[in-house]
Amino acid sequence: MSENLDAAKISIIIPVLNEAENIRQAIAYTKLSTNIEVIVVDGGSQDDTHKIASGLNVTIISSIPGRAVQMNKGATLAKGDILLFLHADTRLPTGFDVMIRTALQPTGTVAGAFALRIDAQVASLRLVEWGVNMRSHFWQMPYGDQAIFLTKQTFNKIGNFPELPFMEDFEIMRRLKRIGRITIIPVPVITSARRWLQKGIWKTTLINQIIIIAYLLGVPPQQLIRWYRQKKFRKI
Repeated sequence: MSENLDAAKISIIIPVLNEAENIRQAIAYTKLSTNIEVIVVDGGSQDDTHKIASGLNVTIISSIPGRAVQMNKGATLAKGDILLFLHADTRLPTGFDVMIRTALQPTGTVAGAFALRIDAQVASLRLVEWGVNMRSHFWQMPYGDQAIFLTKQTFNKIGNFPELPFMEDFEIMRRLKRIGRITIIPVPVITSARRWLQKGIWKTTLINQIIIIAYLLGVPPQQLIRWYRQKKFRKI
């Protein structure tokens, strides 16, 4: 990007499905910013997600479930020049809006994300954070829990998120790397530790790596998600 984005509007798109415990805080951390809009895309929540978000001065739209589908629908309705895709269990840092506008301005930069901090006082998660941040910095491969951002023009150019059952963030990063640089803001977002703690930190990390390798070897995402749901990795 070489255009001046100092005053660009940022559309924050939050895909949700039963995120009543997280959505209020996720939105609260967007408020200390300027020239933004927040779009919550509900994939059919059965809890109080919609009710909570309704009282927080944001736009709420309904969608069929599926993170990629939900994010694409939010992007279609977004009015901003910059799109920020935020997971409901992730909190943005103070000043994120200024950091994003600045990060996208250098020539050749097409997208970005933040460093990662996991919200739990567990020593082994510090190693997970280190691995994520090294991968993001040296390989330019941040994932969705790092709050991916890019201009709407670039998003439309690469064809939106691939509507896969998962791996949509991995695939969009591969597409973006072909056309330019992915920048990583060193200030971290803070994301929930729930997915690591539910199945175990090292087991979750290992399963993630196996899935990525299988995807790169050509195993269809639909097959991978069937394996995951059928607990094919339960012996790991």
